[in-house]
Amino acid sequence: MDYKAYLAARLPVEGISREEIAESIAVPPDPAMGDYALPCFKFAKLLHRAPALIAEELRAQYPLDEVIESAETAGAYLNFRINRRGLAAETLSRIQREGAHYGDSDMGRGKTVCIDYSSVNIAKPFHIGHLSTTVLGGSLYRIFKALGYRVVGINHLGDYGTQFGKLISAYKHWGNREEVERGGIHAINALYVRFTKEATEEMEQEAREYFRLIESGDEEANALFEWFKSLTLAYVNTIYDRLHITFDSYAGERFYIDKMQPVIDALKEKGLLIESRGAQVVDLEAYGMPPFIVLRSDGASLYATRDLAAAFYRKNTYDFDKCLYVVAYQQNLHFKQLFKVIELMGEPWAKDLVHVAYGMVSLEDGAMSTRQGKVVWLEDVISRCVEKARDVLAEKNPDLENKDDVAEKVGVGAVVFGALYNNKIKDIVFSYEKALNFDGETSVYVQYTCARAFSVLTKAKEGGICYADAEILAPNAQEFELLKALASFPEVVAAAAENYEPSLIARFAVDTAQKFNKFYIDCKIMQAETEELRAFRLRLAEATLTALKNALTLLGIGVPEKM
Repeated sequence: MDYKAYLAARLPVEGISREEIAESIAVPPDPAMGDYALPCFKFAKLLHRAPALIAEELRAQYPLDEVIESAETAGAYLNFRINRRGLAAETLSRIQREGAHYGDSDMGRGKTVCIDYSSVNIAKPFHIGHLSTTVLGGSLYRIFKALGYRVVGINHLGDYGTQFGKLISAYKHWGNREEVERGGIHAINALYVRFTKEATEEMEQEAREYFRLIESGDEEANALFEWFKSLTLAYVNTIYDRLHITFDSYAGERFYIDKMQPVIDALKEKGLLIESRGAQVVDLEAYGMPPFIVLRSDGASLYATRDLAAAFYRKNTYDFDKCLYVVAYQQNLHFKQLFKVIELMGEPWAKDLVHVAYGMVSLEDGAMSTRQGKVVWLEDVISRCVEKARDVLAEKNPDLENKDDVAEKVGVGAVVFGALYNNKIKDIVFSYEKALNFDGETSVYVQYTCARAFSVLTKAKEGGICYADAEILAPNAQEFELLKALASFPEVVAAAAENYEPSLIARFAVDTAQKFNKFYIDCKIMQAETEELRAFRLRLAEATLTALKNALTLLGIGVPEKM
């Protein structure tokens, strides 16, 4: 239940909407003060009364019921206490009823969200810099889907440019089909790197000619390009499989080449395209931005031109309500320019374009990407984390079954969670040791909590203990704190979508795991004083396991039953 909305609907303040009241309601720092509090300072100017008096008037009017058992004032604050047993009954029944769909809703029914993420470059391996866009976009894909949206996942491939002419030239001079087939993406990348180091002017000219052949539809040149593309996708799909990432479209830059002209023509018709130093640009000086270059002085298009065409194609094809671009913050200016140009073209859907910016990822030694000359392949980071997870698990539980499967879930989960736990805009320094800490704010900690809950439930079932229809008891302090966390999950999922922040779900998972472990230590479950209390606590443990599994699933993280 959304308790803030529930309270706001029963707190009429003249001139203030329910939404504004709900946003004002907060959780007191001390649980002894209540479960929710409404500060009345902001209403004083509007109502021409002292905040404390407003709080008392609202208290006197508030209708107590089976949901809210008390309303008390503390100066300018109106504090509410939830009916503990009512919360337990409503939360446990809902989780039991909805199961794997707890947290889902139909708020997005009839709406479409396009998400542009990962966007790999053909013929280049995944490096660690691709981690955030891939897992952030993948998580948003699952979150919006869970909320009932039609979601279109788009991998906007980097599959156009003179670099492919260079690659064909390099292959023609130094390549061997069998070696490239065997070496895959790394063999292709090695050829390209060699070209950048050893190419003569004659080879550079040859490369430009090969790119021209690709553009003109030459059979051999395009066959080689498609081969490089197939090898790249075969490689990246192995990583996507490990990260549980899927896409609905692989339409990349090349796809939009024949779709640019109508957009260029529209810019001309609207008088937005002007000449500047021989190039065709949209002047954005009035908006504090440099010109948006549409065509270079030689008439060639840029990736910005193709982004324009892509935006119009996506709107015409999918009629999206939102189109998200999950791209690093270094591209902030590009997307501001892109969205402003579409707005100046008179397109009302320009407001529905969103740049979901994120920070950079580096390792503790400072290694980040190829630009610093320190190449850190994402596949190596994942494999190393899985290997380290295997070592940690072997030490903690030598008799663990399915060690490889568990290590894969734990290792991959640690990499994903490391990228998603903090606010997306923050730069991340990835640490293997911290990511695999069983006692830290990590996916491993949450996974271990799930395994602990699963173990208790398994023992109960093996002992023939039935708890599915357990009587709902009035929860004690630890049980109530856990129940409040569980009850908040649907709101957390909705907030994660609204703010494009999977970190809210990651933090929910850690917070709920911490509350469960406190409950597990302080409250006897299998050794509870009565059978009724034991059954109630088992039901609470099962609800916790369900919510945590659902949270990790939305992040793209697997949940082993034993660790």
